[in-house]
Amino acid sequence: MAAGAIELIVEGYVSLKDQAALDELRTQRRKLIADLDACTGIDCRSTIRQIEEDIVVIEAGLARLPT
Repeated sequence: MAAGAIELIVEGYVSLKDQAALDELRTQRRKLIADLDACTGIDCRSTIRQIEEDIVVIEAGLARLPT
């Protein structure tokens, strides 16, 4: 199975040890979820699930960075 875009992006930032970029990605996705939760009249559940999966990948990348 081919790696998804978010996995490739996270891998790049991890290899650069760019915690700030990973934090920003996570923040952006959390904001997207909040915005989608506020929407009415359309079903955004599958999109929210995908964004939540992105956050899991980002957090796994953050966990691989040195502390």
